[in-house]
Amino acid sequence: MARSIKKGFFVDYHLLEKIEKAVKTGVKKPIQTWSRRSTITPDFIGHTFSVHNGKSFLPVYVTENMVGHKLGEFSPTRMFKSHGGMTRKEI
Repeated sequence: MARSIKKGFFVDYHLLEKIEKAVKTGVKKPIQTWSRRSTITPDFIGHTFSVHNGKSFLPVYVTENMVGHKLGEFSPTRMFKSHGGMTRKEI
């Protein structure tokens, strides 16, 4: 475990404010964030986050199994397309 238990989870302050605002209003609109380093807490369950991967925002719906992980784990930054196509010689 990288962060000591006495320090607790790390969540960016501005992200907590956005979650509190969404809970108060009851709006289920995706919460847009660049904070890939924030840890998912139980408050996040049931919300959809648009997490930036460096190029675009990918939607991430948070479930119970994701608690304790980072938001960036569910928004991959590198997309594997494929290796070069193989050309076949005609005989």
